[in-house]
Amino acid sequence: MTNRLLDLAIQIQQVPAPMLQETQRGQFIMQKLQDEGQPLTEIQMDEVGNVLACFPGSGQAPPLVISAHMDTVFPLGTELSFRKEMGRVYGPGIGDNSLGVAGLFGVLWALRKRGIRLPGDIWFIANTGEEGLGDLRGMKAIVDRFAGLPRVYLVLEGMALGHIYHKAVGVQRYKISIKTEGGHSWTDYGRPSAIHELSTLITEISNIKLPVHPHTTLNVGRISGGTSINTIAANAWLELDLRSEEQVSLANLVTQVEKLIENTRARDLSVVVESIGQRPSGEISAEHPLIRLAKSCVQKQGLEPILTIGSTDANIPLSRGYPSLVLGLTRGGGAHTVHEYIETEYIEQGLEHIIQFVCKAWE
Repeated sequence: MTNRLLDLAIQIQQVPAPMLQETQRGQFIMQKLQDEGQPLTEIQMDEVGNVLACFPGSGQAPPLVISAHMDTVFPLGTELSFRKEMGRVYGPGIGDNSLGVAGLFGVLWALRKRGIRLPGDIWFIANTGEEGLGDLRGMKAIVDRFAGLPRVYLVLEGMALGHIYHKAVGVQRYKISIKTEGGHSWTDYGRPSAIHELSTLITEISNIKLPVHPHTTLNVGRISGGTSINTIAANAWLELDLRSEEQVSLANLVTQVEKLIENTRARDLSVVVESIGQRPSGEISAEHPLIRLAKSCVQKQGLEPILTIGSTDANIPLSRGYPSLVLGLTRGGGAHTVHEYIETEYIEQGLEHIIQFVCKAWE
């Protein structure tokens, strides 16, 4: 099973899937699901590119949704070569999240091989829009469709084996643009520069005192602007990422940033603010039966469970009060770099603890 799963993960990794450009990989996955045949039904691609398939249960219980995002952080044209060495497989996106998507098939294969009939349907979903500015669009469509019906939304990640994500980091993202008249750097010296003004705003935002508890962060991830070295910049923009593990703290940070933006506008500058992403926070109690079950499944594989928080597809169901958690298939490193790798020796344990969780989720 491990070799078969690994081979599929590599096949998936070889198909480009930049955020918001996942169609080619989605079509590949849908064909693979169609090739599986019975007992899968209702194989489809929805309006945002999610690929869905139903594994029918006996109809005596609510369904269970198992999802794994298929998009990556790597742009088109990235070299997607892979290599195997010393118990590892290297390749951009192999762990985040090609192995996670392959894990959907691993669960399917195990259920079919073992002849397991579950009380509720399982929906296997390879979803879009988890990375970057995808804004969790795939998971939003999934939760809009299934709402509170599923027993649980189980999210698979290729790495982070042993970690149980049961809390969601709240995220608010903005693009802030400043426009000025601009001019020549010598003859029009003294006119405001959009780059200088944006730099001032960045400094002011960076000086905001952030709470340690709850953990709260801010980051200017991208900045651009100007025309030439001898031109007073007429435009400049930045992308700002604000995060907190507690919604009130995030709201307070947003208020402070908005006040600084208004102060910038007060200097007779044109400032345009665009919300480019929002990931609401939420959590499921560490004492919830499903979290206790997840811990038990991890422990039975001889691993120590670690309850943790993150910004994942689980943000959406958790923020709406629906049970959700994230489980990993193996260990690895170098995520979001071309040096990304997974460790193959843990894949069997990772898949087995997920299968056991799925089989016992209705108890």
